[in-house]
Amino acid sequence: MARMLTFNIFRYNPQDPASVPHMQEFRIDETESMTLFIVLNRMREEQDHSLQFDFCCRAAICGACAMVVNGRPGLACHTKIKDLPEKITLMPLPVFKLVGDLSVDTGTWFRGMAKRVESWCHTKKVFDPTAQEERMDNALAERIYELDRCVECGCCVAACGTALMREDFLGATALNRVARFMLDPRDERTEAEYFDVIGTDEGIFGCMGLLGCQDICPKDLPLQDVLGKLRKKMAFAAVNNLLPSFLRREIKL
Repeated sequence: MARMLTFNIFRYNPQDPASVPHMQEFRIDETESMTLFIVLNRMREEQDHSLQFDFCCRAAICGACAMVVNGRPGLACHTKIKDLPEKITLMPLPVFKLVGDLSVDTGTWFRGMAKRVESWCHTKKVFDPTAQEERMDNALAERIYELDRCVECGCCVAACGTALMREDFLGATALNRVARFMLDPRDERTEAEYFDVIGTDEGIFGCMGLLGCQDICPKDLPLQDVLGKLRKKMAFAAVNNLLPSFLRREIKL
C-alpha cells in the first residue's frame, strides 16, 4: 500500500517585503521509484507554483538540487523516497545566500572560493596551440580525476562545523581543489606557495576533523584522506621553512 507522505518545507522569499520565514505543509502520495526531485516537481506543478528550488541534470552531476533533508544535506535527485520516513522536513543549505525557499546561491560562493585558492594550473610555459598534448601517467590521471569528481553542490560546506561558525573558512571542497592541483604535474607551484594559500587557520588548520564532509558527500570523494594528507603536508612545509635544506623532507599526497 502506497504511503501518504507529509512534507514540512521552509518558505521565505527575501525579495518580497511581505514574506516571513515559515514552514508549509504539503501532502503527496508515494509512487514507485520516487525521488525527492520528482516529489518537488509534482508539488510545484500540482499544489503550489511559487515553490522555489533548483535543479538541472537530475543525475547527481550538476549539484544544483542540494538541500537539507531531515537535517542532513543531500541532493534531491539522489534521494530515494523509500529511504525516508513518512514525515520529511526540507530546509535550504546553510552558509550560502538564500534566494528563496529551498534555493540558495552557491555560484557566488564557489567563484569566490576558486579565486581564493587560485584554482588553475600555474605555469611559466607559454601556451602553444600547435604543440602536442602532454602525456600523463594513467595512474596519476585517475588520482586527479578522483578528486575532480566534485560537483560543487555545497553539501560538504553545509555539513562542516567550522564553515557554519566562520565565514572565512575555506571548506573541504576548496581544500580538495588544492589537493587536486598539488597532484597535477602541470602546476608549478611550490610547497611554500601552497602553504600561503591553505596553511592557515582559515585553511587546513581550521578543520576540526569532524568529517561531516566525508559523511555526506554524494559523490563519495575521499575527503578524509585528502584532509589528513594535506594537514600532514602543510605541517611539514611549515617545519621545513625553519630547517636547513639538507634536513628538509617532502611529503607526497
